[in-house]
Amino acid sequence: MTKLRLALACAVLLAASPTALAQDTQRLRTDKGEVIVETLARNLQHPWSLAFLPDSRMLVTERPGRLRLVDAQGNLSEPIKGLPPISARGQGGLLDVALDPNFAQNRLIYLSFAEDRGGGRNGTSVARGRLSQDGTRLEDTQIIFRQEPSYAGTYHFGSRLVFGRDGNLFVTLGERNDLREQAQNPGNHLGTIVRIKPTGGAAPGNPFVNREDARPEIWSYGHRNIQSAALHPTTGELWIVDHGARGGDEVNIPQKGRNYGWPVISYGVHYSGQKIGEGTRKPGMEQPVYYWDPSIAPSGMAFYTGDKFPAWRGSILIGALAGRLVSRLETNGSRVTGEERMLQNLGERIRDVRQGPDGLIYLLTDSRQGRILRMRPAE
Repeated sequence: MTKLRLALACAVLLAASPTALAQDTQRLRTDKGEVIVETLARNLQHPWSLAFLPDSRMLVTERPGRLRLVDAQGNLSEPIKGLPPISARGQGGLLDVALDPNFAQNRLIYLSFAEDRGGGRNGTSVARGRLSQDGTRLEDTQIIFRQEPSYAGTYHFGSRLVFGRDGNLFVTLGERNDLREQAQNPGNHLGTIVRIKPTGGAAPGNPFVNREDARPEIWSYGHRNIQSAALHPTTGELWIVDHGARGGDEVNIPQKGRNYGWPVISYGVHYSGQKIGEGTRKPGMEQPVYYWDPSIAPSGMAFYTGDKFPAWRGSILIGALAGRLVSRLETNGSRVTGEERMLQNLGERIRDVRQGPDGLIYLLTDSRQGRILRMRPAE
């Protein structure tokens, strides 16, 4: 075969198979119309969370311990300096990132992460620091919260950060897996949601501030491993999605002082197939708003309020790791009225879901070569 014929044959083969560009841009069907999913940025190692700055750039965390800026063209900055030491083992590492409600004035950002506590023990901690004007480092970084007790394990750290409308910070915390029974003990932070002041310490109005046998930071308890949390755009209430074991992923609206049952009640079973606790109901323990069985392994969550997908307005978009999809939940008040499972053809573990200031949807894929994906209407 001549060089010319070989070149022509290669060109035909390339035209008949997906090019790099085609792989990065996919047209997919949903119940409400077709969407385009395109790669905005790549080469992120297990990206965990993203947050939009006022200028529409993004902060993105990588679980091994890097925080980067990403511009509108998908260009990644060098890792931002000044982060606290990160313990990146197992499911631990650098986790969520959130902007202070007054970021435009104070440039404060908050990070949740697994922290080495010595002696092989670790735990989920929250730090805050001031992003320098040039975006290259965090200044005056300080730890404002530590989950207690610490533990020599590598599972179930949580952890999402959500500011309430009153300016206080909700932090979701896992029960560290082996210590699951302690999720029923408000004397520690395991398997809880805590509500703290932006400088640290229990927020005013917390349910256990006057109880000697409970941690004053706790808002609710009896949780397993919450990696999805967002404020309802109308009511301002916190909504969360908790990981089940084999089945029993739960949507809840955590009310202060309430017990959400883990590991006494669940709609799932242990990975061994054994029954969990006492069944699905018990007096004094809350029922979920919605649950999955089998599990999808939820991570990341956003209420859609934009105008680019008008048929989705009011829906909750939730990423799924084991499910490798995005679940769109339709709601009516405090009820979930329907579910659509989208983007299965991507075949990606979805770690985070965010609505951008442009009304488009941004997703993080959880892998060693993780990507930031942008979803827009096909029209």
